[in-house]
This record gives sequence, C-alpha cells and structure tokens, in this order.
Amino acid sequence: MIDFVNRPLVRLLLVGLPALALQTTFFADVKIFGVVLQIMLALSIAAGLAGGSENGALAGFVFGLMFDLVVTSPLGLSALVFGAAGWGAGYLHSRAIENPKWLNAVALGLVSGLATFVMPVVANWIGVEGWLSSRLTKVIIVVAISNALFSFIAVPIARWSLVVRRNQRLAPPAEVFL
Repeated sequence: MIDFVNRPLVRLLLVGLPALALQTTFFADVKIFGVVLQIMLALSIAAGLAGGSENGALAGFVFGLMFDLVVTSPLGLSALVFGAAGWGAGYLHSRAIENPKWLNAVALGLVSGLATFVMPVVANWIGVEGWLSSRLTKVIIVVAISNALFSFIAVPIARWSLVVRRNQRLAPPAEVFL
C-alpha cells in the first residue's frame, strides 16, 4: 500500500483533488481585483521547478486535465497550456544546480504570466471567441504576482508530490565536475 501511495502520479492526484476543489469553490468566489487566482497553474509550474521538465509536463498535464473536466473550456486546452508551462519551468530549472526560493518565485511568476497570456491565444486559435480582451493585461499581472507569492508553498508541495528527495535536488550532475 505504501508503495502505491509513493508513486508520483498517485501523489499528484492526492495534491490535485483538494487544490481543484479550492480552485473551483473558494478561489472562484474570492477574487483579487476581479481576477480568479490560478493555483492549479501554480502547482503545475512548481512541479516543473521542483522535478525538472519531464515531471513538470506530467504534472501540468494531470492538473490541466483535472481542471478541464470541471470547467467549460475546450477539453485539453488547460492540459496543453499547463503541461507546456510545467515543461518550460522544468527546462529553466535544469539550467541551474539549485535555485534559491526567491528565484523560484520569480520563475513561477514569469511562467504564470506567460501561460496566462498563451491560454486565450490558443483558445482564440482553436475558435473560442471572447477570451482576448483589454482585461487580459490585468489578469496576467494579478496571476503572475499571486502565483509568485504562492510559490513558497507550492514548490515544497510539488517536491513532495513528485517524490523528489533532498539528495536528488542538491547533487549536481557529474558533468559539472569534469
């Protein structure tokens, strides 16, 4: 039983279900400057920062698909964007040995802003009207700042959910010393 719970996909579901419930109930009503906070996106990007590009893409796809199944957006849109955001954050992380917490916050904020911009662009590209508006700038700024602040909680949660151990994230690859 313990081996089953220690699998990353199971832990992603254990983290994603309460986060999805918070996203669709509490944070749908509690808005900052009229903008809904995107904690599922933050967890996807945090998984990329904590576990690398492959784990970030997996977590982003899982969280995005979970989010797509409860909202009225086209099925797979959030999974595509969240997966790409998780992969991109993991790609940024793979260039450094160990990121300090402030750098994780900056990276999570920047990738959140970019993903928030890409989501309506892709939606418009596949034929969904009305997502591109002048309000998008305010949404990008609020989501980027709120997710950057949420990174101090999201990155350790993502590290736990992906079963990233301390020695795996602190040890540089052998090529660094050659």
